[in-house]
This record gives sequence, C-alpha cells and structure tokens, in this order.
Amino acid sequence: MQILKSPALRRLFLFLAIMGPGIITSNVDNDAGGITTYSVAGATLGYKCLWIFLPIIVALVVIQEMCTRMGAVTGKGLADLIRERFGVKITFYAMLGLLLGNMGNIMSEFAGVAASMELFGVSKYISLPLAAFLVWWLVLRWSYKVVERVFLAACLVYFCYIFSGYLAHPLWGEVAKELVVPNFSFNSTYVVIMVGIIGTTIAPWMQFYIQSAVVEKGITVKDYIYTKYDVIVGSIMVNLIAVFIVICCAATLHVKGIRIETAKEAALGLAPLAGAGASILFAIGLLNASLFSASILPLSTAYFLCEAFGIEAGIDKSWREAPAFYWLYTILIIVGAGLILVPKISLIAVMFWSQVINGVMLPFVLIFMLKLVNNKDLMGEHVNGPVFNIISWVTVAVLISLTVLMVVTSFLPA
Repeated sequence: MQILKSPALRRLFLFLAIMGPGIITSNVDNDAGGITTYSVAGATLGYKCLWIFLPIIVALVVIQEMCTRMGAVTGKGLADLIRERFGVKITFYAMLGLLLGNMGNIMSEFAGVAASMELFGVSKYISLPLAAFLVWWLVLRWSYKVVERVFLAACLVYFCYIFSGYLAHPLWGEVAKELVVPNFSFNSTYVVIMVGIIGTTIAPWMQFYIQSAVVEKGITVKDYIYTKYDVIVGSIMVNLIAVFIVICCAATLHVKGIRIETAKEAALGLAPLAGAGASILFAIGLLNASLFSASILPLSTAYFLCEAFGIEAGIDKSWREAPAFYWLYTILIIVGAGLILVPKISLIAVMFWSQVINGVMLPFVLIFMLKLVNNKDLMGEHVNGPVFNIISWVTVAVLISLTVLMVVTSFLPA
C-alpha cells in the first residue's frame, strides 16, 4: 500500500499495534478507590491539589518504563525474575503480602460495581453476580488480543469524567494557575489527602501486571520504543482523568461546602449542583472503572503468583494448559464479589488494611526492580544509564517516604 511508504505512518501503525500494556495498566489505577480519593480531594481542597499531578506523571513514567524494558529484554515477568535472582523464600513472603493486599483491592472494586449500580436502582444482589460472571467469562473465553481490545475500549469510557468536569463549569483560570503553581500546606487534612493521591498512583500490582502484559504480547527490544510511548501516553491519560475528577468535585461540592467520603456520594451530590447529566456521567465512569479494575486485579494476581512459582500462566493458554492460572483467577473473583454480599461487612476496614499492606510492600517491590534493571548479566546494554538511575532512585526515595507517611498517618486518629 502506497500510504504505508510514509515512515511517519508506519511508525503510527506500529504504535497502534503495540500499544496496550502501558495505557491499560495506568488507567486501571483510576479504580473505585482512586476515584474516591480524587473526589474527596476535590470536595475538600478544591483546586489546590492540582499541581501534584505533574510530578506524579514523571514518577509513573519512570517506574513503569523500567518494568516494560525488563519485560522486553528478558521475556520474563517481574515475579519470575524476583524468584530467579532473590530465591524462593523471599519470593514466597513477597507474594503472600501482595496477595493479601490485592484481595482487599479486588473487594473494593466489586464494592464500586455495587455502589455505581445502586445509583441506577439495581440491587447489589443482582449486579455483583452478573459483574463477576462477565469479567470471568471475558478472560476465560477470549484470547489476549481480544481481551486487550476490550480493556482499551474501557479506557475510553474514562473520558466521561472530562465531560462531567466540563458540565460542572469550573473557573478555568484558577484551574490553570493551580496546575502549575505548587500550593503546599502543613495542615493535617491537606497532608493526608495529598499523600493519599500519590499513594493511589503507584501500587505494587501494577509493576507485575505491566511486565507480564509486555511478555504475553511478545514485545521485544526491537519494538520497545513504541511500548515506551505507550507508557507515556497511559501516564498522561490517567492523570488527565484524575485532574478532571478533582475539577468536577471542586467546582461543585467544594464551592457549596459539601463534604463526602465515597465516590457514590460525589455522584449523588453532583445532580443538584451540576445537573443530572454530570451525575450520570460520573456514575458511568465509576461503574466502568470498577468493572475494568475487577477484571485486571484478579488477572494481575493470578499472573504474579503463577510466575513466582514457575507455573504456566497466560490468557492465550487453555484451561488444560494453565489450570492453576485460571483457577486462581476464578477463586479471586468469587471471593472478591462474594464477600461484598456478606451483610454488614466493613469495607472501610478492608480498604484500610489493603492500603497498609500495599504501602509496606511497595518499597520492597521498587528496590527489587532497581536491582534487577541495573543487573548487567540480566539486562546487558539496557541497564539504566547514570542520569536515569539518579532520577529513578530519587523517585523511589520520594515514593517510599510518602508511602511510609501514608501508612503512619493511617494509624493516627483523625
């Protein structure tokens, strides 16, 4: 075809063929817990927390680029490399911590499904079994290529939040100023919310999933440059959506002095202030995010557990070829959705402890990553360069400090 003779168009088509792991992994980070965090931030602090999203983009790109590079160079998942380089004993304890943290996160996603469907008048006793079957059937029935396309389509639904933010009629001049001018305060509420925003950006499971996705997709060093663009696009996209969630709640709930604790309360509060359209779009975004994350988090967990112990895993394999992988995925979905149906279960306690476990695990995962990516026997000429190493270690040091602060403040009285 004549059109493909253009180098620029060839590069574009290659990017479109390879994109997926970076965009999908980043957007899953805008899950029910993330949307709740951004909603509370906007309702409580207004526009004053917007500036933090620019450095967050840099941190997310740095961390996820290393994982995708390791996947492309080694052809192995992160859990697989940790087992090979650090031993089975360390791997076992690391995987146990990650499993406990992810189980709480999976429950949170199904709670998000229940909350969003209740906004449309559907009982959780109907919505949760249907949602659980849908996400299970999607992965069981289709190939990796088809599942990835569904996930990419789900990423587009996040743009509901951009339209919702626009319908809230924010003060765009103030938004622009707060995006570029740091506005820090040592007020305890401000610090806790800001740490919460950063804490939702980089979770341990993300690093395992994105590297496994690169490996399963068959991306190699030759095509790696396009995966790097994929990571950059995903990191910008997820933070753009987060910014608009904050804007939406700041322009409505904060202005009226309305305080909220959940994303469901944010959606309900928008209706009288920004109109039914903004409220419906917000609820649709919450449902999409919860379903999307309820698919990815069990999948990520099944990947890293199987990789850690050398068990066959992958969507492109049949149940007969990878029974442990599919059984793990199935059990995680059943338990995650089933526990939300238990009357009077304390979801706040579940989210609290999963946050604490993830906070404790994150420093270890990041240090494992940096040791692996700087191992010349493993990475050859693709180890971090001096400048990138400085940026990486500074990013990791900041993330560890903030994670420790987040865990400590979680135990302090409000």
